[in-house]
Amino acid sequence: MHSTRTSDPRIHAGIIALAFVTLLIGGAFAGLIAEGARDMSGAYAAFDGYLARVARFTLWQAILSTLFSVLPALFVARALARHPRFFGRDLILQLFAVPLALPAIVAALGILALYGRAGYFAGFLSELGGGTWPGIYGLSGILVAHVFFNLPLAVRLFLEVLHAVPADQWRLASQLGMGARPAFRLIEWPVLRQALPGVAGLVFMLCITSFTIVLTLGGGPRATTLEVAIYQALRFDFDPARAVSLTLLQIGLTLVVVLVLARLGANTTGDANLQVAPRRYHSVGKGEALLNVTLIVLALAFVAGPMAATVAAGVQADLGRLVMEDAVRRAALTSMVLAFVSALLASVLSLALIMARRALALRRSGQGRTLLEHATDTGAGFVLVVPPIVIGAGWFVLLRHSSDVFALAPVMVAAVNAVMAMPFAIRALRPAYDAASERHERLCALLGISGWNRLKLIDWPPLRRPLATAFAFAMALSLGDLGVIALFGSDSVQTLPYLLLSRMGSYRTEDAAGLALILGAVCLVLMLAASRFGKEASA
Repeated sequence: MHSTRTSDPRIHAGIIALAFVTLLIGGAFAGLIAEGARDMSGAYAAFDGYLARVARFTLWQAILSTLFSVLPALFVARALARHPRFFGRDLILQLFAVPLALPAIVAALGILALYGRAGYFAGFLSELGGGTWPGIYGLSGILVAHVFFNLPLAVRLFLEVLHAVPADQWRLASQLGMGARPAFRLIEWPVLRQALPGVAGLVFMLCITSFTIVLTLGGGPRATTLEVAIYQALRFDFDPARAVSLTLLQIGLTLVVVLVLARLGANTTGDANLQVAPRRYHSVGKGEALLNVTLIVLALAFVAGPMAATVAAGVQADLGRLVMEDAVRRAALTSMVLAFVSALLASVLSLALIMARRALALRRSGQGRTLLEHATDTGAGFVLVVPPIVIGAGWFVLLRHSSDVFALAPVMVAAVNAVMAMPFAIRALRPAYDAASERHERLCALLGISGWNRLKLIDWPPLRRPLATAFAFAMALSLGDLGVIALFGSDSVQTLPYLLLSRMGSYRTEDAAGLALILGAVCLVLMLAASRFGKEASA
């Protein structure tokens, strides 16, 4: 019986998945180490004043973005929690989930359409400032974009925490006639304070590894982060030594952030499908109600504005001509194929790791976890330490001596995007698989059902919807990604985000707006499908 367990196909599949992830990340590190060893003096020389400035700006913009996202989110979440039932509340919460589905470059276009030099608010801002509005490029644009993405996420996370407060506490508060201030101090603030470090840490990590936002809205060398500097060092300056130094510093910073997050217990993948069941509160005074309504309306306007601007600018473009363009058709086909391959690979790899972890947990029979079980449990989390642009940079410098790096763009884009989507796919798949295993494990062992037969007959029925959720989510993430294709893209291999960026760079703003609308709509449909499948699977 023991030999049968050790030859469990699930463990073999998990080892193969781990080997793939290790090869992808290890190959990137091998490229960086080989390039650094080739010219140590160049790598050392790259640690100069420019690198220090870029590192400082990377940390500074992440700190500011976290403050401006998390602090308002505390009050907006409390305002929503204090009013559990009003017309449009569910719509607001659904709208706050939309930024999770929007590619960063689409949101950047919407922000420029609102606050750019020729944006809808340009005239008002010019009159307000007493001069010509210069636009929102630089630190201000980066902050606005980061708050657009992260404030709704933080609101939903805080709201989930507030709804987890036991009903008995609110019943007691009502019996004691407790007002809004004592209720906040004694009931709401303790749970919010406990969640605050984790939420702030998650937002900080998202901001410190931001690439597309800084690339499109940075506006110059004064607003450059480490990841954008890596991209510039390879694509424009072709200075591998500087790219290696920047990459090592980026890895170090990200590793520190992830370790701190782990200590804080932060959820580093977030959640697009947070369940926010309303709770009925007792009396809310008129003054507090007015303040809460103001906070909710301001947050709603801030989040909905770029979305509305994206739609308004997109429909003004000649969508019919865009759809008929050969370049757009090729980019759309390339995007869909690469996103499909990435999503399929992410789902397969994630399922392999989940099955292997479960099989190893059943095999140890009360003993301590082995290194392999630890690896299958947390292996996908390693990708959080190494951002996509860093993996791309490592493989770029590794492959440039032996092959045409641009010809390998499809392989690199599909592989890196698949691994980056794995933490989200695992989140969708693991509860369903563990529950199915709990029900059927002993029966499968008694009947000798394993391998493909078990997957087809036993595991597939309860996993269909979670797999659909993981697939749709991973496909949406890959479809809107610009990180790896920004390095490996060329005139012969273009995705929709890459084509959108090139149209922006050539000042074809109307075409860029139309492409942003198309790309955003497709990604939103995929995320809505993932959300629907996820709800049906948990029902």
